[in-house]
Amino acid sequence: MSRMRVSLSVGAMLMGGTAMADVPNVAVDIAPVHSLVARVMEGVGEPELVIPAGASPHEYNLRPSEARALQEADLVFWIGEGLTPWMEDAVETLAEGAAVTELLGAEGTVALEFREGALFEAHVHGDEDDQGDHGDHEDHDHEEHAEEDGHGDHDHDHEEHDHEEHAEDGDHDHEEHEHEEHGEEDGHEHEEHGHDEHGHEDHDHEEHADAHGHEGHDHGAFDPHAWLSPQNASAWLPIIAAQLSAADPENASTYFANAVEGQAELAALIADVSGILEPVQDKQFIVFHDAYQYFENDFGLSAAGAISLGDATDPSPARLAEIQGRIRDEGIDCVLAEPQFNPGLIETVLDGTEAGTAVIDPIGAELALGATLYPQLIHNMATTLAECG
Repeated sequence: MSRMRVSLSVGAMLMGGTAMADVPNVAVDIAPVHSLVARVMEGVGEPELVIPAGASPHEYNLRPSEARALQEADLVFWIGEGLTPWMEDAVETLAEGAAVTELLGAEGTVALEFREGALFEAHVHGDEDDQGDHGDHEDHDHEEHAEEDGHGDHDHDHEEHDHEEHAEDGDHDHEEHEHEEHGEEDGHEHEEHGHDEHGHEDHDHEEHADAHGHEGHDHGAFDPHAWLSPQNASAWLPIIAAQLSAADPENASTYFANAVEGQAELAALIADVSGILEPVQDKQFIVFHDAYQYFENDFGLSAAGAISLGDATDPSPARLAEIQGRIRDEGIDCVLAEPQFNPGLIETVLDGTEAGTAVIDPIGAELALGATLYPQLIHNMATTLAECG
């Protein structure tokens, strides 16, 4: 079965719309995207959230009510399979008649390539080498990047990959890459991605990382955590409005007015958060999993490293040792935990160091759903980082 692919050109979406008697049924993947869609739909209707805010989007089993939201959807907005590869089949089969918008490939989206290794070097934010406008990557088939970067498409089925002999060469982690092309060449048939609850055995992948610049992810060439850039969120609002208007022309003026107001609110949010973070731009911090480079890029920050990969899979012992060494040797101010993931790993890397710690929430796990969740999320992240350590 196939689903209807939707052009992400705003003009094309408007021209292709057909009138509907009722407000369209809208399904979204994660709470921050739900918030942006809810802002555009304000006064007209509300979208349905597929993945609960307290769950990790990297791996999740749909409940019947969530599957039904996809099945009944006229429109689906999601980041894309880079964030939720398990959801691709559900979108294709359950929502095959819906207009599906992958926001990571939307026009105007800045999509960043994955960072390598457990430790990050400071870089110039906003440089052309660090970011790019990757609009219209609807299917995220980035084979050129895969060949250039020396990695392809592997699925996760990590069984006892104990390669610590190459650990000192670095844990290169192009998180969430789809590795089907080179899976046979490497002899690794990785089946599932995930974190500490996902049954991975002995994830010591340093040798594999050295050879391919990653630690065995399967989520495409670009980091999917793009919602943590308010600039991206602002670019998405008119796209969401155009999609809704194409399906519901009677409310088009409301959708577009809401999008314009939402962009003004995000501009004010960016100014506010920039003021909060300006005094701490030199703060040295470690993140739990490598999900924050969009936030860093927007606000002139540089994380010193990540305990876990971009899909929050368990780090290898060598990776933990590398992180702990940087915290100890370079006077890291803060190590950021997350509410969804294993706090024991934070305790491990903090052992014997003087770094502070705080919980940062990139998904809105503890916030009320709705139009205000997204600005609260970004503001809370800024204040947590500013106050930590």
